[in-house]
Amino acid sequence: MRAKLFITLCAAGLLTAASCKKKEQASSAPPATAPSVTESGSGSAAPATPPATPPAQPAVATLTDPQIAAIVVAANQVDIDAGNLALKKTKNPEVKKFAERMVTDHTAVNKAAVDLVTKLKVTPVESDASKGLTSGGAETRAKLEKLDGDAFDKAYVDNEVAYHTAVIGVLSSQLIPSASNAELKDALTGAKPAFEAHLEHAKQVQAALAGGGGGMPGHTH
Repeated sequence: MRAKLFITLCAAGLLTAASCKKKEQASSAPPATAPSVTESGSGSAAPATPPATPPAQPAVATLTDPQIAAIVVAANQVDIDAGNLALKKTKNPEVKKFAERMVTDHTAVNKAAVDLVTKLKVTPVESDASKGLTSGGAETRAKLEKLDGDAFDKAYVDNEVAYHTAVIGVLSSQLIPSASNAELKDALTGAKPAFEAHLEHAKQVQAALAGGGGGMPGHTH
């Protein structure tokens, strides 16, 4: 479906947005380990890798703690907004339960992030990455707004799988290694299992929708 393709690409665009500045300054990194988004005219480009499943990269501290804080807030807000849209549109009880979890959990993560940066006296600073997250989220919601019923449910959940996969990749390969403050690094590391649990939940709902079943086994929060 064309809508599904667009939404998946928008979610995968998170990786490109969050890593574009890093790649510009990491030309000395071995091409076999860095995601290959190359400028036209570069002589030796590695084969393109799917942005939703990036390979591990050497840590290159190009993101500052204030920029990381803004990225975290933006990433959570994108999923809160998508979850609220799903709560408004879906009639599927499992999709609704998943969307409620996304709104609740990501709101809590954002509150914890704001509390931490306030304590550390760090003011979030917008970057291309955080701006790209916000604009990409808006574009995805605009597409989802045009869908209804099963088509909406499938597109929303497919996007959540791609989005959480991309977020986990950026968190592991860029945000955690780039964080210079120990408390911020610990907070990012502690948030990763929640994103992984969300991804697993999204995959369960995705499988249930693909199978045409209304019910699915329970999950733990």
